[in-house]
Amino acid sequence: MPSSLLWAVDVYGRVYSLSTAGQQWEHCRDAHLEFKRVTAVQQCCWSIACDHNIYLYVHASEVPIRYQEETYENQRWNPVDGFSDRLLPSDRWQWSDITGLKHQPLGDFQLPSENWEWEADWYIDENFGGEPTEKGGWTYAIDFPATYTKDKKWNSCVRRRRWIRYRRYKAQDTWVKIPSEQTESLPDPFNDITCGGWEITEEPRGCLALWAVSLQGKVWFRCDINHHNPEGSVWEEVPVPGEVVQISCGPGDLVWAVLWEGHLLVREGVGRDCLKGSSWVTVESPSPGVGVVHVAVGVNVVWAVTKDHKVWFRRGVNSHNPCGSGWIGMVGEMVMINVGLSDQVWAIGFEDRAVYFRQGVTASELSGKAWKVVSVPRDSERSHSSASASSLQSAGCFFGGEVRLQSQASMLSDADAETERAGGEVVPTPEIGDAPKPRIPKVTSDSFISELVSDREGQISRCDVPPAGPSIPEEDHPEKDQSGGVDPQWSNVDLEEAQTHLTSGPGGDAAETSSLSSVATYNLALEEPYGLDEPPKWAWVSGGGCLVECHTQLNWFNSSTSTALNSSMQAMSLSITPAQTAAWRKQIFEQLSERSKREMENFMHYEQAIEQSVWVKKGTMQWWRDWKPHKWVDVQFALEQFSGVEGNKDGILFIYYTFNDEKKYLHMFINEVTILVPVLNDSKHTFAIYTAERTKQRWPMRLAAATELEMHDWLALLSVSCCDSRGIQGPPSKQAIWSVTCKGDIFVSEPTKELEASPYPTPCAQISLGVVWGIGYDHTAWVHTGGYGGGFFQGLASSTDNIYTQTDVKSVYIYENQRWNPVTGYTNRGLPTDRYMWSNASGLKECTKNNTKPPSPNWTWVSDWTIDYAVPGGTDREGWQYAADFPASYHGNKTLKDFVRRRRWARKCKLTTTGPWQEVPPIPLSDITILPCGPKSTVEQVSLWAISNKGDILCRLGVTSLTPGSSSNYGSSWLHVGTDQPFKSISIGAVHQVWAIAKDGSAFYRGSVSAQNPAGDCWYHIPSPTGQKLKQVSVGRTSVYTVDENGNLWYRHGVTPSYPQGSSWEHISNNVRKVSVGPLDQVWVIADKVQGSHSLSCGTVCRRLGVLPMEPKGHSWDYGIGGGWDHITVRGNAMEAPRIVMPSLTDNQTATRPLQTSNQPEMNGNPVGC
Repeated sequence: MPSSLLWAVDVYGRVYSLSTAGQQWEHCRDAHLEFKRVTAVQQCCWSIACDHNIYLYVHASEVPIRYQEETYENQRWNPVDGFSDRLLPSDRWQWSDITGLKHQPLGDFQLPSENWEWEADWYIDENFGGEPTEKGGWTYAIDFPATYTKDKKWNSCVRRRRWIRYRRYKAQDTWVKIPSEQTESLPDPFNDITCGGWEITEEPRGCLALWAVSLQGKVWFRCDINHHNPEGSVWEEVPVPGEVVQISCGPGDLVWAVLWEGHLLVREGVGRDCLKGSSWVTVESPSPGVGVVHVAVGVNVVWAVTKDHKVWFRRGVNSHNPCGSGWIGMVGEMVMINVGLSDQVWAIGFEDRAVYFRQGVTASELSGKAWKVVSVPRDSERSHSSASASSLQSAGCFFGGEVRLQSQASMLSDADAETERAGGEVVPTPEIGDAPKPRIPKVTSDSFISELVSDREGQISRCDVPPAGPSIPEEDHPEKDQSGGVDPQWSNVDLEEAQTHLTSGPGGDAAETSSLSSVATYNLALEEPYGLDEPPKWAWVSGGGCLVECHTQLNWFNSSTSTALNSSMQAMSLSITPAQTAAWRKQIFEQLSERSKREMENFMHYEQAIEQSVWVKKGTMQWWRDWKPHKWVDVQFALEQFSGVEGNKDGILFIYYTFNDEKKYLHMFINEVTILVPVLNDSKHTFAIYTAERTKQRWPMRLAAATELEMHDWLALLSVSCCDSRGIQGPPSKQAIWSVTCKGDIFVSEPTKELEASPYPTPCAQISLGVVWGIGYDHTAWVHTGGYGGGFFQGLASSTDNIYTQTDVKSVYIYENQRWNPVTGYTNRGLPTDRYMWSNASGLKECTKNNTKPPSPNWTWVSDWTIDYAVPGGTDREGWQYAADFPASYHGNKTLKDFVRRRRWARKCKLTTTGPWQEVPPIPLSDITILPCGPKSTVEQVSLWAISNKGDILCRLGVTSLTPGSSSNYGSSWLHVGTDQPFKSISIGAVHQVWAIAKDGSAFYRGSVSAQNPAGDCWYHIPSPTGQKLKQVSVGRTSVYTVDENGNLWYRHGVTPSYPQGSSWEHISNNVRKVSVGPLDQVWVIADKVQGSHSLSCGTVCRRLGVLPMEPKGHSWDYGIGGGWDHITVRGNAMEAPRIVMPSLTDNQTATRPLQTSNQPEMNGNPVGC
């Protein structure tokens, strides 16, 4: 899990962040102002400073924030001048947007703020629909508006071309002020702010909802905040039925606010089409007579704090019922509370002002179990740890539990002086010397900080300090003292007299101060305002960007003893150099080797003890009979395993059945089994056993267990037996062939007789020189650590190290179908021949909200069913797609010929397991490619390219193959490679040829890529095959293959070192889903519609035969096990496979426990049925 940040503000206005992977608060030293409140999400943090202005902190990313500005130049043809800018009066502007309705000359484009910069000047886009245009980029049409083409015709009377310019957001990892202009009525100073709403809609990308409350109780909404516009555009006022003092917005559609009277407001109507919502609903305070002072919302939770500091939890809250059903009182007294990611809860304690974390918050128990304090030091405390106790006591100055040195009280740097003048003018203190009554500096905070640090209404505002140093009561109106000429920043305080005064008169005149106007006094910090042993006092916390999984253990809750021990151990380790450590390891290894050799020599004459044994495992199962009539037959299933004289193990499978009242049996040798594959079946728990001969016949042995658990136990036992009979152990080799099923199971095949399997969710894998990367369903990148085993599957041995926690999230989709009739319009009453009204994508299987389950018991639901608007072809505002009939081409706008419609519902499920994979945060990826190399190749840097899930092209730096599975395979950072459009597929060849496919189906070649210049220089547009849009590319040593959207496989002719772009495309085959080209130009594909045992098989692994240096295209296909395969890569296989009839994949695979990570029953009807 990647690290994320918890943000907090202390009572002095300093901003700190705490990483989930760290153990100390890091001071945000870029913040030159004092802050009152912060609200964080994963990509940024918003805040209100003490000057009441709003500031934004955007986290730096290796993928820059870029926005494409575009405008169109329009021209019309006339007989005199030809094409010119002389347009008709009824024509569009000469420079306009794509619709022609908006005037957009090049000079009118301005940067939104000073935080943006132009990347380059305007240039002409010479790409049209995935194909290059003529020089100049013009596209032609008969008239405005019409259908444009890149070819000029005799009736082309108008033309246009697109101009592009990119701007980049440069203000990252720094606080920038958000201007409050562009509104007719500028908002008054802000007092509260909250950010959320990123789960409401996926388009535009990074869309956020920012709400703010002004000092006058008005509510404001910041419009147009998204990835391409992180600052937003304008403030809009949202009417409220009263004065609001605080507001909270969750990741979804929950928005709650607190009124001045203590009641609550709930915003209704919040959705993807209206982020601001439509109306307010009032909710009473949980405690009669005691109003609410703070509220915090998440996805399905609402927490509140009342004026008596009690904490309340709102039950029954969800998107359909945002108001909930009732309040539940919780244990603890807090001053504020915040809900972060995954509905985790953070709070600040009332007594100690410490940050608390709510433990035990899960999807089934949203209220959690207990509060636990986050006790970690601040970064500045590390430097104080070396101070001696004698030097501290020699100062003789105690205030607020802090020991101040004499030199600290008399010196103030210019930088610190400038910082402190932001809150008020600071006058340097005179020398104190050995005076018994030192001068105590103080800073008077604003009303908000005063409210947070005051203990309770009606009492003197005081700081929680030891009796030796109580806080000093202040006047109710310090402004009057300023007008009278008295300096409010410094005071001479007699601590003994102050303590006596407070003890004798705790009420005093200051007892009438309210929580909104009280003033707190704190000592002015020169470097650190707290004592060495005094914990910090916090005023605000925000966990909106802090991801804490319920199964993870944070480092924040260690005791102070262990923290000190870790610090001392860290200090000791600094004196040991890596060279000394390496020398010690080498010396110890040599000594152990000599000892082992010396002891074994005394027993060389003894005969080796070998246990020869036979054991049998029996059970009752069902077997699918191979001959007609095909049906399930009850059989006795037995596995007999025995050990040979030389210690090797082998086994035999027996199936005992009855045919025509005669008892018969089938047998199968374990060493002949090539693969064990679970079969997706709604009624039975089935798995298939393949051998080389049965693969030729396209007919595996299929067995069904009584329960799912029994099936998995048999699979684990058979897998262990197969590994024992073939002597398999350890991780896969560098030459392995990696393949992935449509359920996310990874199968690894060696080009020799050895094999291995790996059950981890990585739908895309790339390998070279032992460096293996993969991509999960949630677009998370993973790198193979070199280990093996792990997970919930116990069939294979597991390595003791390099095993990490893995999580993956995927969406399960179902479709709601309706047909139109003249009486009632669109209803769920279809024709008898129609598909199910709730079905899968094909319509052949009924899938309702109630009967649709996660892909396997190892997956758990993490969300409710929601309408999916991100469907290819687009949708209307309600998520519907229209068509003339089922099935047909769907579109998002209704026409008169559309008699059916459908919409897709999505629900997310999550898998948590362990395995030899380490996460590569933070950029989600959609495709990866690694430089393929030969078995004897040695490269210092392994070229790795990737595409983010938004289409950005990236180059990974620092990836090496020195130690497979080590941190060197992980790389150091991403380098963004500039492009003019988003991409979807990329591949790098053996001599650094980089090919990529854009989302519009066009192909590109990256020029000048080398080990010295890993990112290359420029892109060359390669024309696609006529009338086809490409979707995937794979590059080998000299071969380039692509697959288009119609399943056609194409080979690029004329690729030479002098002309790497090639000359033309040649069609090789159809019904191809994926292609992988190896370092020796081997061609492997995933093919559809291959003849199986009783039907056409989808997702079959095929290998191209006859591939030679003089015949790179080959001549025919060799078919392997099918179907259900989704991805394969032979990028690491630089060794020729054995010359056998069956392809390498089918001869060298064993089974693994499936994760069943894809719900695609339309792929059934084949013997594997993944």
